[in-house]
Amino acid sequence: MSPTRMDEGKAHFETLVVDDEPTEGVVGTSEALCALAPVGLLAELTHRCPLQCSYCSNPLELERVNKELTAEEWCSAMTQAGEMGILQVHLSGGEPTARKDLEQIVEAAAKAGLYTNLITAAVTLNRPRLEGLQKLGLDHVQISFQDVDEENAERISAYPKGLTKKLEVAGWVSELGLPLTINAPIHRHNIHNVPRYIELAVKLGAQRLEIAHAQYYGWAYLNRAALIPTYEDTLKSIEFVERERERLKGVLTIDMVVPDYYAKRPKPCMGGWGKGFMNISPAGKVLPCHAAESI
Repeated sequence: MSPTRMDEGKAHFETLVVDDEPTEGVVGTSEALCALAPVGLLAELTHRCPLQCSYCSNPLELERVNKELTAEEWCSAMTQAGEMGILQVHLSGGEPTARKDLEQIVEAAAKAGLYTNLITAAVTLNRPRLEGLQKLGLDHVQISFQDVDEENAERISAYPKGLTKKLEVAGWVSELGLPLTINAPIHRHNIHNVPRYIELAVKLGAQRLEIAHAQYYGWAYLNRAALIPTYEDTLKSIEFVERERERLKGVLTIDMVVPDYYAKRPKPCMGGWGKGFMNISPAGKVLPCHAAESI
C-alpha cells in the first residue's frame, strides 16, 4: 500500500487489507438457510481474561459469567452457522480457554464442518489441553503477543512472565503441526518493535502475522490519549511492513491495519458490516461486527 500525498505534505492511508482470505460471502448449498452467508463467524465465548490490556476493544460493560451462553447454546450456534454456509469460526473472548466447556464447543464446530481457529492469549493453556482440542477438530491457533520484550509485555498486560509462556505454547502449536498466526497489537508503547515482531514470527514458523494497530473503541478509546502512536512512527511502521511483505513472500503472510485516526477515511468494520464476518457476543447478541456494541 502506498500513501496518498495530500496538499499539506502529509500522507493519509487508504484502508489496508486485514487478511487475504475471501470476504465476499459464500453461496450455500440448496439445503442452506441463507443464500449468501459471510465467510466467518467471530464467536466471543466470554469476556473473562487473565490479561489487563489497556487497548482492549471489548465494551466497557463486560458480560458477566452468568450471562454467557451455555455450551449447548454455543453448539447450536455452530450447527446453524454450518447450515448457513459459514466456513470459519474464530473462537475468541476475552480468553476462550477460560471456558471449561471449550472442548464441547470445538467438537460441535468441527462436526458442523467449520474451520476452527482458537484466538488465545495462551497464558492459561497447557499442552495436554491443546492436544485434546486438536483431536476434537481444532484447525488453527492464533496467539497474541503484547510485546517481544518480556518486561514491556508484562507492563502492558499486567501478567508476569506472559511472553515466556506464549513462546512455549507457540512451540507446541508448531510441534503438533497446527497452523500458527501471531497477533501483534500495536500502539505507542510497542510500535518500535514492529521489526522484531516480524523476526519472531519467522523464527516461530508462523504462517501469518497480524500487525494490528489498536482500533480505538471500547477500552482502547477510553485510553486513546496514552496509546495512539505518532503520525511519523505510524508511517515508518507501515513502510517497513510493506518492504517486509515483499521480502517474505512465500514465507510469511503479513496483514496490517492502521488506526482510523491516520486514514483518509474510516475503514468498513470487518470489511463491511455482516459482509465477510458476523459476531456473536458472550451473551448471544448477533452483531454485524465486533465493535457494533461500542460505536
